Amino acid sequence: MSHLTYKIVEHDGGWAYTVDGSYSETFRSRDAALKAARRAAGEQRVAGDSHGIVYEDATGEIREELSDGQDRPRTDVTG
Repeated sequence: MSHLTYKIVEHDGGWAYTVDGSYSETFRSRDAALKAARRAAGEQRVAGDSHGIVYEDATGEIREELSDGQDRPRTDVTG
């Protein structure tokens, strides 16, 4: 099982959360970013249906995988 950490950071004149190298939208307050990060982290833990996914990896290769809806990451929020 993987692990994701949502971190609250100052970003683009406001606050955001970052996870796995990506930033959320910018929020006016740290508290708003924290609430959004907690909500997103919680949603990541919810099991769902299995689906085929297609994505571009860091090298530009197109990848196809089956995403098992029961294989959800552990999450936490810091900052």
